[in-house]
Amino acid sequence: MKRALVTLALCALPVAPALASEGALGRPITGLQGTSFAGVVPPTPGWSLGLSYAYYSGSVSAQRESPLPGGGSALGLEVTAQLFSITGIYVWDTGEGRWNFASVAVVPFAKMDAEADLRIGSASGSVSDSDTGLFDMAIVPVIASRHFSATQHLSLALYIFAPTGSYEEGRLAELSLNNWTYSPTVGYTQLFQKGSLEFSALAAVDFYTENHATDYQNGAVFRLDSLLVKRFSNGWGVGAAGGWIEQLQDDDAAIADRLDGFKGHSLALGPVVTFAKKWEGGQVEFSARWLHEFDVENRFQGDPFLLSASIQF
Repeated sequence: MKRALVTLALCALPVAPALASEGALGRPITGLQGTSFAGVVPPTPGWSLGLSYAYYSGSVSAQRESPLPGGGSALGLEVTAQLFSITGIYVWDTGEGRWNFASVAVVPFAKMDAEADLRIGSASGSVSDSDTGLFDMAIVPVIASRHFSATQHLSLALYIFAPTGSYEEGRLAELSLNNWTYSPTVGYTQLFQKGSLEFSALAAVDFYTENHATDYQNGAVFRLDSLLVKRFSNGWGVGAAGGWIEQLQDDDAAIADRLDGFKGHSLALGPVVTFAKKWEGGQVEFSARWLHEFDVENRFQGDPFLLSASIQF
């Protein structure tokens, strides 16, 4: 565990551009939040670096009306989102006790392309929009990890997302949700077969503040991501990832009221491939996953892809 990769469920963290919630997506994309060793903060102090690239192309049926992030509503909404994130992780110097701690900051950049049959009041028409730039940043002041044994670990954290991306009322492609989001999170890691088989899970509830530009209040969203990976002595690993998103509360806005609260739900499953390389004083692990979303309601539906690298110095 001393040299465990400190991905801490943040190398893929909230890859959703600002588009169920306002825009039919919210912050998480199904199955992309969980990463390896989600419950582990190792005792070895120092810096780790996470890099990730996420690609998501999804759509909402033309038969379903959806609230837009910049106000108004749309039918036949389509989005293609690409997000590159840089994650800095610092493990505190607290020794090899039952508890270890870390702090995290995530700087994401997004490219967003969207197209919709737009409806704002009595006006309607087909429109498209795109934008590129800084997305909403995230910080985790403290991640606390409890080590029950060498193979069983639990982490507790509060993720805070700030509206640092560009936002303009009335736009279709937004680089911010234009709200603060607070996500109390629990991670768990269990190792089997002398550490070569890993099961990790990450559960969280996202609490959104109101988007004052549109007077839209997203309801709280529960999410659960899991990962099962078998690693081999040659550095390669294979496994599967899954995700579940369940909105707990109705959205609160005039449009949401008309859409019966616009509560979202989705499931996703897909394969994972990893490769790890160690050297004296550090290591890197690359991970790629593809998931298929299904049983989707009041959200975009697509096939998200994530490529990430976690580097420990």
